Amino acid sequence: MRIPDYSGGSIVNLVSSIRQGCGGEGTLYPELRAFTSERIAAAQNVVLLVLDGLGYDYLTTQGAGSQLQQQLHCGLDSVAPPTTAASITTFLTGVAPQQHGLTGWFTWLREVGAVVTVLPFAMRGNRSELNSHGITPQQLFNHTPLFDQLNVAGYSLMPEQLGESVFSQAMLGKGELVLYRGMDDYFAKITDVVQRGNHAKYLYAYWPQFDSLAHQYGLQSKQLARQFFQLDKGFTRLQQQLAGSNTLLLVTADHGFIDTTAESRLLINDYPDILACLQIPLCGEPRLPYCYVRSSQRARFVELVTQQLGHALVIHQGETVIAEGLFGLGEAHPELNSRVGEFVLEMKANYVLTQRLLGEAEYHMVGQHGGLSEAELRVPLVVAHC
Repeated sequence: MRIPDYSGGSIVNLVSSIRQGCGGEGTLYPELRAFTSERIAAAQNVVLLVLDGLGYDYLTTQGAGSQLQQQLHCGLDSVAPPTTAASITTFLTGVAPQQHGLTGWFTWLREVGAVVTVLPFAMRGNRSELNSHGITPQQLFNHTPLFDQLNVAGYSLMPEQLGESVFSQAMLGKGELVLYRGMDDYFAKITDVVQRGNHAKYLYAYWPQFDSLAHQYGLQSKQLARQFFQLDKGFTRLQQQLAGSNTLLLVTADHGFIDTTAESRLLINDYPDILACLQIPLCGEPRLPYCYVRSSQRARFVELVTQQLGHALVIHQGETVIAEGLFGLGEAHPELNSRVGEFVLEMKANYVLTQRLLGEAEYHMVGQHGGLSEAELRVPLVVAHC
């Protein structure tokens, strides 16, 4: 099993470098070996552009020759699982899933007795929003936003449709929310924030559309290539506009991607004997599902999965992968074990495993992430000083 390099080569270490470079105190995660806080501290403005889904593989192959690729500093590991819910929470808190406890798009929260889609902050199935029942992210997660850990002015640049969500608001702390609409406005707002006064700033700038297009059309699509080169042009213009401002631009991502096929997209509903062993729906990610199995069926579950799905996956004990450090270093979140389940299925090649509940649409996403392949785990770090 491929475990991210949390000791100095992961996005959590990049955040440690940013924290200390922006006047914050250290945490249990060391700084990034390839980019320490001294270089960050020397800049008046630090801008972290997180381009959701832009993997290292894509940048160095389809993106070869681009401005972004030419200023590639190094590759980084994401966190496990390499998916938006886990990785973005790392960017916004400075700790890995081992501490923040968000282990995938679908997370079993025994505190509310439901499988929850954490970023929309809603229950799976009936899609009821947790805040409508008086439940807050602070009650469930007790995160300290990164903006509250810095000694500079903090800004969070988010698209209008996401920035005012319950989860985004919970991660804001004392940071200032800046909303944008479309790519041109995204880059314009970065310039606007940097040029606000002469005080030191940290700006987190999130762009989601590359991820959406990769899911829908795949890595080889013209739609994704067009999006990438539009981002590259915007990044080039941004450097020109910020020239002489002592601004450090850091570009990275939350995860990479692989492409799947109709044949590699498996549905556990088609394996009724295996499905009957589960006590709640599959959680985690289609590339790294967590299985909550009826106690009397655990031996049978392992046997059936090995026999019927052994070509597509490797089965692990949940407690074992936690002990091996898959989710991070140090003391674990008190609910981490309950949010991983008895078994973790590591999908091979380009296989995914999903479950369709009553009322849910069929699953047809081409691009996938959340597994432990290099393509999914490895993200770029682009560095430019303006």
